[in-house]
Amino acid sequence: MIRAGVLDAGRCMETVKEVLGLLSDGDILMGGRNHREHGMQLIFPEKSPIPGFPLADSPDRRFMSMPGYLGGRFHIAGEKYYGSNGRNVSRGLPRSILMCTLSDVETGQPLAYFSANLLSAMRTGAVPAVMAQYTVKRPVHTLTLLGAGEINKACMDCFAVAFPEIEHVKIKGSSPESRSAADMKQFIEKKFPSIKQVEICATLKEAVSETELISEAVSSIPRQWPVVDPAWLAPGTTIISSGTMDFTDHDFIADHMKKVVDSRGMYQEYIKVYQEYDKNGNRISTGTPGIFFEEMVADGRIPDSEITEIGDIIRGRKKGRTNDEDIYLISAGGMPILDIGWGYECVKRAEERNIGQVLTVWDEPYLH
Repeated sequence: MIRAGVLDAGRCMETVKEVLGLLSDGDILMGGRNHREHGMQLIFPEKSPIPGFPLADSPDRRFMSMPGYLGGRFHIAGEKYYGSNGRNVSRGLPRSILMCTLSDVETGQPLAYFSANLLSAMRTGAVPAVMAQYTVKRPVHTLTLLGAGEINKACMDCFAVAFPEIEHVKIKGSSPESRSAADMKQFIEKKFPSIKQVEICATLKEAVSETELISEAVSSIPRQWPVVDPAWLAPGTTIISSGTMDFTDHDFIADHMKKVVDSRGMYQEYIKVYQEYDKNGNRISTGTPGIFFEEMVADGRIPDSEITEIGDIIRGRKKGRTNDEDIYLISAGGMPILDIGWGYECVKRAEERNIGQVLTVWDEPYLH
């Protein structure tokens, strides 16, 4: 996958932009009756009477299958499948282990099978960079990274391509002394020597103040994600959430922020499947901006027209940023069509370079 170009940030961004345009055109399919489901997840129970039964006994423990069809020049079906467990790190493994399959859309014949950890990270990093190109206040001199893991490293790769004028990067890890924050600082200083200042911030307020672009990529246990006070934000700030975050004032979101998402249908489906309520019947915040945008629509707090899909901006059906004062809050939740699109590009390059191995499933079908 590396030799096939999976880490090519510029080309990945071009592919992501093409996929998001096809999403706007309706030339895609994902799971469910509304064709916009993120995927199907195995939800482990808290307890079971069966000895050895897998339980929800660690953060991020889940299996998920993410199928889709991507149209346009791709015209291909595919699936990303992964298992995830917070204990993996102590075992020397990535938190999530991902594989991807591409299939002929007519016959279902498998065409390629490949590792998808780097692929998923790169497409996840490319989406915020593409979305920022249409919504950020130019030039981007200061970038904030909330979360210092692999996803924001991929985001950094893509932001550096999209905004070569970046000269100051702020990092907010779990603590000022966190190893991940120090690793991120070292990564940026070594890979992007043109960036003049790389700073580890002690507080969330320090991190999100006086910056043009904020990239949030935090994976945390429920309701311990970053909570931002909108008063800390400078006019014109663009915030892109790829993980979990919230705000102290949802009325500010409703009244004073421009709201952009990757796929509205996906968040509407999330609400049906995963929404939680307290004992009084009130919705509990999920920490995902795209979901609480849809909650606001459902509750009549904002009109449906206030949420814009990025693909509509890419296709010119809606406008992106029009002034330097608006604060943008953007949700990027991830979709299998992105893995399929970038995987397709990597497989094509692998074929050109004779990378990989042809596997024989059968010479002829035993059952007809």
